[in-house]
Amino acid sequence: MHLSMWTYPWDIQDQGLETLAADLAGRAGLNTVSMATSYHAGRFLQPRSPQQKAYFPEDGTIYFRPDESLWQGKEIQPLVAQNLIERGDMLEALTKARATTGLKVSCWTVCLHNTRLGTLHPDHVTRNAFGNANYYNLCPSSPAARDYVVTLVRDITVNYKPDMLELESPNFMGYAHEHHHEKDGVGLNAEDDFLLSLCFCDHCTARAQKAGVPVDAARKTVVRFIAETCERAVPEKQFADFPEAGIDAFRAYPELHAFLAWRTEPVTSLIGAIKAAADPATRIVLIDLKDAWLGGVDLDAVGKLCDGAILCCYDMTPEAVGEVIRTGRAILGPDKFLGLGLRVFYPEVDGPEILTARVKNAVEAGVDGVNFYNYGLIPAKRLDWVGETVAAISR
Repeated sequence: MHLSMWTYPWDIQDQGLETLAADLAGRAGLNTVSMATSYHAGRFLQPRSPQQKAYFPEDGTIYFRPDESLWQGKEIQPLVAQNLIERGDMLEALTKARATTGLKVSCWTVCLHNTRLGTLHPDHVTRNAFGNANYYNLCPSSPAARDYVVTLVRDITVNYKPDMLELESPNFMGYAHEHHHEKDGVGLNAEDDFLLSLCFCDHCTARAQKAGVPVDAARKTVVRFIAETCERAVPEKQFADFPEAGIDAFRAYPELHAFLAWRTEPVTSLIGAIKAAADPATRIVLIDLKDAWLGGVDLDAVGKLCDGAILCCYDMTPEAVGEVIRTGRAILGPDKFLGLGLRVFYPEVDGPEILTARVKNAVEAGVDGVNFYNYGLIPAKRLDWVGETVAAISR
């Protein structure tokens, strides 16, 4: 079974490669490390770092050395993080040390979630029905954004040869909790957030029109819904079966429904292009949530084009975890990789028992692997909880 832990380059630098291997392969019983190779901004409490208790990574940078020959003439260019320049290439260190550490290497790769690049390239970000830019989300319909992500993955897989590469955010992103210091005095509900996340940028509009989708009528419908939301004294649910019904929650609005049915096309085709350009020796998998359709992901279609998916089941009951994995297995079929993503955060996880119960239910439902989150963000003693869980499913 694939057993991994997500980590950042600075975690490896702070702890050292030998300690990382002892922690993951020894203490936690894992066989893979999933290192961030491109990442966004944030503020992280680092309990195990000897000095960096509060860490602010650079926004929208990469943690590997790019092959300049692949990037010549590209409109959107990556920026190497100062971390790598000052403290070394941890991806190279991990891949070269596989035989020594006993750890396979997976590249946790953020694709279109990039505020730095979105600010530099506003013509290539998603835009809501009013035309307002979401600078944190490059659009999967934009040719330049697609070229950026395809080249990013090709560069990593061809030049570093990781065992796996995990795609985070190759899709449309939501409205809430994706930027910094967000303000919402209205009190948006889930459907409001979804409607505000729908992209009607020039690239999406042209692509949808070419497919015969009534995109202008769909946009006008969404404009009306958003305007009505902003006029209410308090939030009000308009679609009784959202999100359970998927896009059929909007079946009473045929133009919008047609647009939502089309909306998976840019994401599906982008993931197909990524896989086609990647080194075939590296497995390409998608990281997503239970309701992946909210971001324009058709898991069935995507599963036919890449090597599988990791479904994150944060803060769910063991029974709910099992159901997500059973559904994912039914969609992907028996031959594709299906992973489970779990946080080891308190109070979501308050001991090894709940972690073990979640993983056991996933194993019974047909999971192929588990990724735990996150090496540098949890106290060292919680590695023992992971170790107990791994031991329980290995008996």
